[in-house]
Amino acid sequence: MEISTSKSRKTQLAGSAGTTFDIGGDKLPVGGFPAEPNPFLGWRAIRMCLDQPEMFKGQLRALLRASAFGPVKILVPMLAHAREIDQTLDLLTRAKELYDGSITFRRSCAHGVCGSDALLINGRNRLACKVRVEQLGKSISVAPLPGLPIVKDLVVDMDEFFGKYRSVLPFLVAEAPEGEGERLQSQAQRERYDDTTKCILCAACTSSCPSFWAQPGYVGPAAIVNAHRFIFDSRDQAADERLEILSNEDGVWRCRTTFNCVDACPRGINITKAILEVSSAIGSRG
Repeated sequence: MEISTSKSRKTQLAGSAGTTFDIGGDKLPVGGFPAEPNPFLGWRAIRMCLDQPEMFKGQLRALLRASAFGPVKILVPMLAHAREIDQTLDLLTRAKELYDGSITFRRSCAHGVCGSDALLINGRNRLACKVRVEQLGKSISVAPLPGLPIVKDLVVDMDEFFGKYRSVLPFLVAEAPEGEGERLQSQAQRERYDDTTKCILCAACTSSCPSFWAQPGYVGPAAIVNAHRFIFDSRDQAADERLEILSNEDGVWRCRTTFNCVDACPRGINITKAILEVSSAIGSRG
């Protein structure tokens, strides 16, 4: 199913397209419209549908039923900016209730930032919102992240994952007295840990790690990445404490450098490199 936002394509989609409610400024008012300086750009088409989601979902359900007879393209008139597109996609997701409203999964921003929709898709950990269907071929399989307890359907229990994250003190520790001004850094000092600031805690790396599967006590790649972010921050004063935490048997020494975590990371973090840098820092303490 495709969504078109261009009114000029309406004739091209004839025979395989459906249009959501499309009353514009050139149509007669129905049921009374608010007075507007420019009716052509006002409360019409998609804006009216988003204000009345039950009406909109009824239209989407009808179009989804039509897709049983072949591919259907949906024309959504008067989409003007990203917020309206996001709201429209959200309502399309809700329309899945037509098929099985009990299917449970996590999602939030749908832009690859929140990390909430990581899944095992065609055998690889990925963010569902960042994968295009055409990249997956004719056969598509979706499963919950491996190695984590399943709560329901595609939802896994993240409590232990976040517990390990919290165990490495993932926050700035600076004991300098208040009022001494900003804690300044050079560009080189900031670049030292720049890569590991990108983590969105999706758990794709940790749940793809064979060491984590075999040793559930292993703190995991995500926790080490977030420790790295502060260990090498020139403003932080708790590096030794974090290195001590990660020097035990369930710390960095569990890593076997299989690079699964690097392949799984949706943010492109060189996780194995970060783990090796933390290992070297532990070794250099003597």
